[in-house]
Amino acid sequence: MGREFEIVREYEVDATPQQVWDAVTTGSGGWMWPVEYEPREGGAAGHGSVVTVWDPPHRLTARRDSAEGLPQALNQLDHLIEPREDGGSWVRYVHSGIFTGDWDDQYDGASRHTDFYLHTLRQYLEHFTGLPAAHSDIQGPEASMRKGSFPAVGRALGLDGAAEGGKVRVDLPDAGPADAVLDFRTEHFIGLRTADAMYRFFGRDAWGGPVGIALHRFAPDAAASRERARERWQTWLNALYA
Repeated sequence: MGREFEIVREYEVDATPQQVWDAVTTGSGGWMWPVEYEPREGGAAGHGSVVTVWDPPHRLTARRDSAEGLPQALNQLDHLIEPREDGGSWVRYVHSGIFTGDWDDQYDGASRHTDFYLHTLRQYLEHFTGLPAAHSDIQGPEASMRKGSFPAVGRALGLDGAAEGGKVRVDLPDAGPADAVLDFRTEHFIGLRTADAMYRFFGRDAWGGPVGIALHRFAPDAAASRERARERWQTWLNALYA
């Protein structure tokens, strides 16, 4: 048995509807993870999903009726993008479906991840829109799955006492000492933005998963150095939870 859920977010952004559309359909590696859309209704949308609405740059809906291997019996993502009269765009995002596991825990995790991903999307649109991104995903070891593991990340980055929106100096395994903006911070997530990258830290220990890191790097040599950057962050994360 499962239970339906719906997560709705509305936001405005100083980007054109076409820029928002491109970020979602071809630039998702710059703020989430790479997703490929076959540009037509009925086309493939990654991870077994199918495009059910393809109306650029206004409406995109992708649906997966069978979520094998996931605690969901149905998953649907819908983006409605409208131009604002004074420029920019208004976006309504709806994630809906059926959870088949612990509904409260799954809904809490999905809802909080939604806020972080959509915030990162807006950061991408404001600072890096249109730039090719080198995306990497790093997962912590089993020890990082223990509840309460995530605060170690903030301490290791030297962020004790740092507030969201502030400028910080951090030592990054792939780039060395760098100036950054702490653009997002909650008990479960940390977002750092430098001049040419976004670093996203996920405290998934709260929902039974490992601590994770997503790299979104935009420097001209980012693709060539992708594997080196991933390895250095993996070593950092493994050592943190050794």
